[in-house]
Amino acid sequence: MKLFLKLKHLVKISLSFLFCFLFIHTLAFSKNKNISPTKTQIEIAYLGGGCFWGMQDLLRTQKGVIKTEVGYMGDSTPSPKYELVKSGKTNFAETVMIQFNPQVLNYSELLSYFFKIHDPTTLNQQGNDIGVQYRSVIFYTSDHQKQIAEKLIDKINKSKVWKNPIVTKITPSQAWTKAEDYHQDYLQKNPQGYTCHFERQINIPNIN
Repeated sequence: MKLFLKLKHLVKISLSFLFCFLFIHTLAFSKNKNISPTKTQIEIAYLGGGCFWGMQDLLRTQKGVIKTEVGYMGDSTPSPKYELVKSGKTNFAETVMIQFNPQVLNYSELLSYFFKIHDPTTLNQQGNDIGVQYRSVIFYTSDHQKQIAEKLIDKINKSKVWKNPIVTKITPSQAWTKAEDYHQDYLQKNPQGYTCHFERQINIPNIN
């Protein structure tokens, strides 16, 4: 009888340890799930603001940005190459694709930074780069993105943060073509490479 009671006590203790272990493991797994965003937590933006090397190099540093790529958008010509785009004979824009977690960096905040790192008041030009391929453009992927872009541009114009009117185009996203490999993360591979992009110390109005 005593042996039976001891065994019963040991079983109870073992079960208690097992439940504690399972509870702690479940809690840890739940916390770890929040570290990597799920597909439903990832939003995509397409932004053009001049040479995509400088744009990507700055956008990729923002907290909440998961991945960036440079490529071409804005024309229906299939499989465009850099030589064609840089000729200015198409309607392609050098564009950055940004995957981001909207729970960390919302779309309005991303656009606010976008308006700090390029001059959105120069038509088809960014620094010494001139041509339609260097235009300032927001390719929206949803009505929500479109509405935010429109509201933010309206607020920026009214605030006179930029002395001249914003000429950034707001247009639906189109077929995306990833640029050649040597363009990807170019300034990381070539730290002394060309760029005309930098962060301005200006206060972009908040629409949140």
